Amino acid sequence: MTVAADSLQLATELGQLLLRKKYSITTAESCTGGGIAYWLTAVPGSSAYVDRGFITYSNKAKQQLLAVRSATLLQFGAVSEETVREMAQGAAKAANADMAIAVSGIAGPDGGSVYKPVGTVCFGFCLNGNLASSQLVFAGDRAQIRQQAIDYALKQSIELLTALAN
Repeated sequence: MTVAADSLQLATELGQLLLRKKYSITTAESCTGGGIAYWLTAVPGSSAYVDRGFITYSNKAKQQLLAVRSATLLQFGAVSEETVREMAQGAAKAANADMAIAVSGIAGPDGGSVYKPVGTVCFGFCLNGNLASSQLVFAGDRAQIRQQAIDYALKQSIELLTALAN
């Protein structure tokens, strides 16, 4: 299967779950630059569960659009589980959505450090007020890291929606 087929299949599966539960979803994306929203809306009929998404690449945008606290950004940085949890919660509230996916990471080729190397991506999820987060380090070039992050976010959303919504 190709990358596009994998992403579309995941987005279709997630969309079916959202429709079944009558839930809406939004995204708050930094390093993926709208890629998750792209795949969600590639599914015919997705307007039934996708109303809007947020591309918040800068810290300023994270604060203005998603109510991420400046103290969180200063203490933990934009690429942190603390920040993506606030991004997910802020996006869900701003979009009045049942579910939100938030992503922030270092896709490279620059920007990494010893503590947060290139490929570090943090994921935040908000489902009916329940928050979850994770951090992974992906290998590859910028495009590969971004694609892996998109697919992981879709997979995790399917798992969380299945587990938390029952």
